[in-house]
Amino acid sequence: MQKFYFTSESVTEGHPDKICDQVSDAILDEIIKNDPNARVAIEALTKKGFIVIAGEITTNTYVNIQQTARNTIKKIGYNNPAFGFDYETSGVLTSISEQSDDIAAGVDSEGNNQAQGAGDQGIMSGYACTETPELMPLPIMLAHRLTKRLAQVRKDGIVKSLRPDGKAQVTVEYNGSGPVRVDAVVLSSHHAPGIDQKDFRIKMMRNVIQPICSNWIDAETSFHINPTGRFAKGGPVVDAGVTGRKIIVDTYGGIGSHGGGAFSGKDPSKVDRSAAYMARHIAKNIVAADLADECEVQIGYAIGVAKPVSLYIKTYDSAKVEIDKIIDAVKDIFPLKPGEIIDYFDLKRPIYLKTACYGHFGWEKEGYPWEKKNKVEELKNYINYH
Repeated sequence: MQKFYFTSESVTEGHPDKICDQVSDAILDEIIKNDPNARVAIEALTKKGFIVIAGEITTNTYVNIQQTARNTIKKIGYNNPAFGFDYETSGVLTSISEQSDDIAAGVDSEGNNQAQGAGDQGIMSGYACTETPELMPLPIMLAHRLTKRLAQVRKDGIVKSLRPDGKAQVTVEYNGSGPVRVDAVVLSSHHAPGIDQKDFRIKMMRNVIQPICSNWIDAETSFHINPTGRFAKGGPVVDAGVTGRKIIVDTYGGIGSHGGGAFSGKDPSKVDRSAAYMARHIAKNIVAADLADECEVQIGYAIGVAKPVSLYIKTYDSAKVEIDKIIDAVKDIFPLKPGEIIDYFDLKRPIYLKTACYGHFGWEKEGYPWEKKNKVEELKNYINYH
């Protein structure tokens, strides 16, 4: 196969879109902590000096939405009015209503999880491959690790001039057998005004890029650190943020398909979230069971209907057994109805805020249940005995 290059990006928790994702999921966590059956669909928009929170909530508990938003913004690192956006002085506006009765009628199951319908129509995709130990594509995992490292360096005070906003982008060279090297790294790092740019680039190279990418870079790798020359203005001061606008960052970095639905701010009755987690879980277990080296899973739903309308599995010609056998095994082994998925992953608990940055997939050590490889032996046994 001819060599090619693939690029993925990630953003830090201080990026305006990620501020909104975290605020949405922080509100969800606060609600679901006391009301596991709440219906939540919360989105946020931020710009200089304010954040707007809007959506639908049906719950029997009370949450101080304004204070939750401010606490989240403070934790991210916007704690200084000099940044132009901070948790104390920015306005928090809200517009909240209840979930539509028409939707609720199809979703509510009165305790019967078999009957719980999907919270919306849609298609959800999951992906896994053998490129990394996490069974994720290499470009997105390196990009995520760079932005996580950027935040860590800022919070630990290793580079004192850093501010919360930032981005990373990694271009990986592939040949016929997989990734071979990193061809380019782009790192855009929000910083205090008036710094020495040459010294700053050295610090970014030493403290962020080298610790993450050293095994993949070589003499031909190109580095673009704050390629416009400076990044002194950042965050909502210069860029509006919206919940759900980083769906490719949240998933597989552009490799594989995406159904289009965002995750943050949605309770697990929304299959945009819960079924996407299941699709990843299925794909990861298929690859971990060595049934394929690469796998994409698509699940389709109709609003208010429990049983999926479709299940599609693609292995990019890497399957080691018949695709029909894999599909039959998945239907037999994995729960696919929304209520069953919620029970299987125990999703009615406050676990969502930590998913709102650095991707929802690939972090098994974070305790995400959809990252477990707990069905590997069951898949192997099914294939062997059918």
